[in-house]
Amino acid sequence: MSDKPSPVFLERRSYRQRRLVDAARLLPLAGALLWLVPLLWPQDSGPDVAQQIPAVPTSSAIIYIFGIWIILVLSAMFLSAMLDHKSDLRYQGDQPENRDT
Repeated sequence: MSDKPSPVFLERRSYRQRRLVDAARLLPLAGALLWLVPLLWPQDSGPDVAQQIPAVPTSSAIIYIFGIWIILVLSAMFLSAMLDHKSDLRYQGDQPENRDT
């Protein structure tokens, strides 16, 4: 007999569900990192310093922040719906049949 270990078989549905859970766990971290991006944008440092890069207006930063917020909300809704749908499929086969006695 061969001493090679057999390949690990993961059911496709459970594998995808785990990846959706991983994505849901990473969503807050991705949101926090994207919200920190405006801190890296150039600031207006006064008239005495020659500006080579123009400062980003505050209105653009606010639009960016709320845009990221909307994207995070929609992503969370999508992931939640997919996880709920996947869990319904998983438990659908586990329910006992109704038998009238």
